[in-house]
Amino acid sequence: MAFESLSEKLSNTFKKLRSKGRLSESDIKEAMRDVRLALLEADVSYKVVKDFVARVSERALGQNVLESLTPAQMVIKIVNEELTETMGKENAKINMASKPPTVIMLVGLQGAGKTTNGAKLAALLKKNGKRPLLAACDIYRPAAVQQLVTVGAQVGVPVFEMGTADPVKIAAAAIQHAGKNGNDVVLLDTAGRLHIDEALMDELKNIKATVQPHEIMLVLDAMTGQDAVNAAKAFDDALGIDSIFLTKLDGDARGGAALSVRAVTGKPIKYAGVGEKLDGIEPFHPDRMASRILGMGDILTLIEKAEQSFDEKKAQELADKLMKNRFTLTDFYEQLTQLKSMGSFSDIAGMIPGVDSKALAGASVDEKALAKTEAIILSMTPAERDNPSLLNSSRKKRIARGSGTQVVDVNRLLKQFEQMQTLTKQLSGKNMKKLMSGKKPRKGLFGF
Repeated sequence: MAFESLSEKLSNTFKKLRSKGRLSESDIKEAMRDVRLALLEADVSYKVVKDFVARVSERALGQNVLESLTPAQMVIKIVNEELTETMGKENAKINMASKPPTVIMLVGLQGAGKTTNGAKLAALLKKNGKRPLLAACDIYRPAAVQQLVTVGAQVGVPVFEMGTADPVKIAAAAIQHAGKNGNDVVLLDTAGRLHIDEALMDELKNIKATVQPHEIMLVLDAMTGQDAVNAAKAFDDALGIDSIFLTKLDGDARGGAALSVRAVTGKPIKYAGVGEKLDGIEPFHPDRMASRILGMGDILTLIEKAEQSFDEKKAQELADKLMKNRFTLTDFYEQLTQLKSMGSFSDIAGMIPGVDSKALAGASVDEKALAKTEAIILSMTPAERDNPSLLNSSRKKRIARGSGTQVVDVNRLLKQFEQMQTLTKQLSGKNMKKLMSGKKPRKGLFGF
């Protein structure tokens, strides 16, 4: 994830402070030098770094810190608060219109991911009870309209398009269409260029003047570092943007764009793109991001991920089955696929306080193994899934042929399932009821 190197360097700096107990002014000045270098290496704007370090130093050199019983913790607290302040204090919401439809104009350079991330945003809005409409206003990039139609279909959001007509007319017609068809949010997927030029800005200004969007959201690629910040300033100067959607924040970016763009433009980062899948979008919470940068975890986002990934009704059905010791191979498969939907283990680990996500770098659910598991389970009859004891040698051979695997793969899956069943037996009956009610079982939950 972005910030990994910065997080590691800051952790090492604070480790030195903790080892000293009481701090002197020279200790804090040395720590601030390390912080300055770490931020610059993370591709944070020099001016932003200079202002940030000055604010932290002024607060950290106060007597209430130097005389504190835990001065290192006080310094970390100050850095956390200032990082949060730099990135915008709190999550900012979309400016929804008092009278629908709300018009969101997505702008940015070509390659930043406007089309894909526009679909991600539309999917999130739909999930939150809105009825979004995507409008194809990019008539220049080859297959741009078709790409939007494709991703729109994948997330179940309608797409308005008029081929290669004038983008200004397309935008206006899309809003009229939304009004007639009950769409309460219109997302305009506008054209981009490989660089900022007068023709691009003139077209965007014309769209803005004609449809008067409620929000102009700039889509920026976090991987481009300071180039993203420069682009943000140029778009803001020309159009007056309202917010930023930062993409590829889960990649190898050093994170400088996220720390710089808010300070340079004064405009909030409202969303972050995390992954290539169309559900890879998160509201941007500056306080949570600051905690992750400082290795303090992000439990709230982890909980939200779990809530989104796990179906509440299915979770209750599973709990009932566990209490009755009726955990089946179908249930086993469903739990694996829901775990997969939460993302890589390293990303999840980075949200847990005290866990080193670097130690789990690259760890994830093996999608090939999961596909093999799915094929094996789906090659069984419903009776076999409910009662694996039916699986004799000939049935296993049939399942292996049907799933394109070997009998040894079928046996391995059954062994894993047996281990899972052993666990569910220990969790069944009274112990499970007490666990669900928050009471401690009389006998050890796992037999000790």
